[in-house]
Amino acid sequence: MKSKLLREITPLTQSDCFTLFAREKKVFDFPLHYHDEFELNFIQYASGAKRIIGDHIEEIGDLELVLVGPNLQHGWFANNHEGGNVKEITIQFHRDLFDDKFLQRNQMNFIKNMFERSLRGILFSTETTQQIMPRLIRLPQQQGFDSVLELMSILHDLSISRNMRILSDSTFGNTETFSYNSRRVEKIMTYLNANFDKSISLGEAARLAAMTEVAFSRFFKAKIGKTFVDTLIEIRLGHASRLLIETTHTVNEIAYKCGFNNISNFNRIFKKKKDCTPKEFRLAYTSSGTRTFV
Repeated sequence: MKSKLLREITPLTQSDCFTLFAREKKVFDFPLHYHDEFELNFIQYASGAKRIIGDHIEEIGDLELVLVGPNLQHGWFANNHEGGNVKEITIQFHRDLFDDKFLQRNQMNFIKNMFERSLRGILFSTETTQQIMPRLIRLPQQQGFDSVLELMSILHDLSISRNMRILSDSTFGNTETFSYNSRRVEKIMTYLNANFDKSISLGEAARLAAMTEVAFSRFFKAKIGKTFVDTLIEIRLGHASRLLIETTHTVNEIAYKCGFNNISNFNRIFKKKKDCTPKEFRLAYTSSGTRTFV
């Protein structure tokens, strides 16, 4: 197991509702990592593998379903798993798929509570997993709005299920909120997502927020938790990851399409952030399984 904690920059873009990745594999090992999105992970036939979520470590059974909140570290390792085809369905969705105002509605109370608990990781009961499993398996075959409604329905049914277990200790869990709570930050993030492929300077962003560069830098990091430059890089890498999976564009073409004007710099940043080269990333995602964006 790697001791290094990896930050995963998912290929999910602001225009997607969710991404679903279904695959079968014999080598079951996912290094410890974290990301900004919620993740619903269904695993079958991996008995003996070890799961780590937050500070909780456990050997898993033959069937499991977990919900991991934003930026909570998690990973799975072969451990005592004896091999055989492991089935996995991973669904990732943005924190703002259900925005704050929507979650305040009475009908959304159970989902809101579940999302808050997921900041420490949730393991659903075997009974619940068995009931939800057929719907998760069918979800890749659904398209468009129907698939979004079905995901929301699945999340609702999970939120009212019994015997869910909270995994990580409360002192370890992530306590961040689900929105930026700032019109200025929302405006900047919208601008970055729309113009990531262009040259964007700190000064330009500061002017958009009607602030000095120094004040904007402090304000942005306080709200987002990372610098403006790091945020822009992560947005660009997310789009680059998506293109590596979905297209046959060369690495050079993808780098320039995503705002990186220097291929060496792109390769270095990608390797640093994702612990693999762009070519290795493409091979890992395209060698097995299917990924669906909705």
